[in-house]
Amino acid sequence: MTAADIARLDVPREELERELATLRAARARTLSESQRIAYANDEDLVAHPEWSSQAADYPGWAEHIAALAALNRKPQPRSTT
Repeated sequence: MTAADIARLDVPREELERELATLRAARARTLSESQRIAYANDEDLVAHPEWSSQAADYPGWAEHIAALAALNRKPQPRSTT
C-alpha cells in the first residue's frame, strides 16, 4: 500500500476545525460508548487524512469489485434436489 498524498486531501483549515468541533460536540452529547468510539475514530481520520487511502492506492480494485458485483447479479442455477 502506498502512502496517501496529503496534498490531494487538503481542505481549508477553517473547514477542518468546523468538522472537528462538530465531531467533538457529538461525541460529548452521546450516551453510547460505541458512538463515542466511532466519533473519536472519525476525529482521528479528519485530523490525519494521510491515514486514508484512495482508489489510486489500490490499482484494479474498483474493477475487481465491479466484476464480483456482476457475478452476484448473474442468475444462479436452481437446485434439483
